[in-house]
Amino acid sequence: MSQPDKPTMPYWHVYTDADGVSRQEKFSLTAFELKGVNPDVSPQWNDKMDPSKAGVTFTVLPVGWVGDWHENPKPQWIAILTGRWFVETMDGHRVEMGPGELMMGEDQGTVERDGRKGHRSGTVGDEPCTMIVTGLDVTPTVNQPGRFR
Repeated sequence: MSQPDKPTMPYWHVYTDADGVSRQEKFSLTAFELKGVNPDVSPQWNDKMDPSKAGVTFTVLPVGWVGDWHENPKPQWIAILTGRWFVETMDGHRVEMGPGELMMGEDQGTVERDGRKGHRSGTVGDEPCTMIVTGLDVTPTVNQPGRFR
């Protein structure tokens, strides 16, 4: 029996560049291994992150919610469950995301420019945006876009 093709999983990385400007680019997780979680379980594709202490928050952003310019409080994975939202970075790039999309928020250490610091975000459309946010107790990186490839 042939082994299935190794999957990839796209994500948006909001990061701080060397000049302190927040940017975002789309990358893919690619370090998947086909392995069971224990010997009695059928193999599944897993891309394990480095171990770290983490906190999980379930978030509901109301219709019309806007979070003006701010940095992510810590590096955090954000998975959209329902609804839509946007993220606009200091470089002017605005991305809308919906159910099933994934983002790494890592724009700590930005430098304020023209009233902008970090990113702004908000809901899109006429329904709340629900998400699961996994904040990591790790040191944020600078100018390492797509570091989870």
